[in-house]
Amino acid sequence: MPNDPNPIPGWLECIARSGYRLTAPRRAIVDIMASSDRALEPLQVYDLGRQSCPGLGLVTVYRTLEKLEELGLIQRVHQPNGCHTYWRAACGHEHLLFCTACGRAVHFSGDNITPLIEKVSNQTHFTIQDHWLQLFGLCPQCQQNNL
Repeated sequence: MPNDPNPIPGWLECIARSGYRLTAPRRAIVDIMASSDRALEPLQVYDLGRQSCPGLGLVTVYRTLEKLEELGLIQRVHQPNGCHTYWRAACGHEHLLFCTACGRAVHFSGDNITPLIEKVSNQTHFTIQDHWLQLFGLCPQCQQNNL
């Protein structure tokens, strides 16, 4: 569901099933998060949301982002500068690639880090239960802009 071409109806249904009221501000936040091609900071969601819903409050943004994350529709992205942004959750076992210049985000799959995980597990004697991979770089457009 997170990577559907138009995930908004499914997201709204998921929110409603969880007992969360579907107010105009929450719908605005869902629309922004489901259609964004960038990982967004809460203040960016707030600014974008106020364009279509002037009564949107910052507390509503934070609470709705928390609920969307709890429902597995978005995920928190840890940025190199220590700030958190949010983006659509991966579908299945995918990882994230972020442009450090414009913030564009892309899910990717096909990694084979099993040997690394096994090596770390053997060296540390940890039983590794999960992993999370984020890569940071410049998207093709930002590379062209830097020429």
